[in-house]
Amino acid sequence: MMRCDEQSTGIEVRGVRKEFSVDGRLVVALDGLDLAVRPNEFTVVVGPSGCGKTTLLYLVAGFDSPTSGRVLAYSSDVTGPGRDRGVVFQDLALFPWRTVLGNIAFGLEMQGLARERAREAARQYVDLVGLQGFENAYPNTLSGGMKQRVALARTLACEPDVLLMDEPFGALDVQTRHLMQEELVHIWEAKRKTVIFVTHSVSEAVYLGDTVYVLTARPGRVKGIVDVNLPRPRDARDDRVLDKRGEVMALLESEVRKTFAFGDVERDSQDS
Repeated sequence: MMRCDEQSTGIEVRGVRKEFSVDGRLVVALDGLDLAVRPNEFTVVVGPSGCGKTTLLYLVAGFDSPTSGRVLAYSSDVTGPGRDRGVVFQDLALFPWRTVLGNIAFGLEMQGLARERAREAARQYVDLVGLQGFENAYPNTLSGGMKQRVALARTLACEPDVLLMDEPFGALDVQTRHLMQEELVHIWEAKRKTVIFVTHSVSEAVYLGDTVYVLTARPGRVKGIVDVNLPRPRDARDDRVLDKRGEVMALLESEVRKTFAFGDVERDSQDS
């Protein structure tokens, strides 16, 4: 189900199939998956556990290759990781021996920027994510939400065109998660990156996304596409928001039931 429009496309996934061999048996994570994300669009992907959401992000990031089909970023085939695509994982992987500023500057240093210039450039991202005054703090002194801000700033500092986010707020408490959602919307409005955001939360999907893709139970295909098309900021109590959540739930519910009916479990963290 390719989403067609007359606007140019930032990310395209065309007829992608991804197979894994697990203990000698073939597991098909994705099969015939089509997805199209316009430049600067905030796209959210939801689906049952094990449907291949994280596998999809790995393919777009260039960490893995499809068994068949094509993945394109701005009309060029994805053949490996690139500076044009940045990834934020739920597992933040901050360097405990580096300060907030040092963590944010790390990617710039790896790109060859001198240490002092990298840190100077990183300071604007400290401000962007609201961590002024914590530049010299170490990760073990930060809250979960603050750590997530550092991880987001570290990715943004490298100025990718595309931001890939895999359940980045999944481990946060409800209040912190909502604050981070608000913060992400503000940052996206300021930077206008092309975003693909994976989540299990229908509420989060409708709060954040311009477009929500709902995947089937494994093997993952597109079950349906919901255009949210509501002004921001969005109020969870707004009838229009509730209606959109209902649309997503109507598509998702039967797929979640399939995972229970077949006793399907998540193969591993890469296949979520």
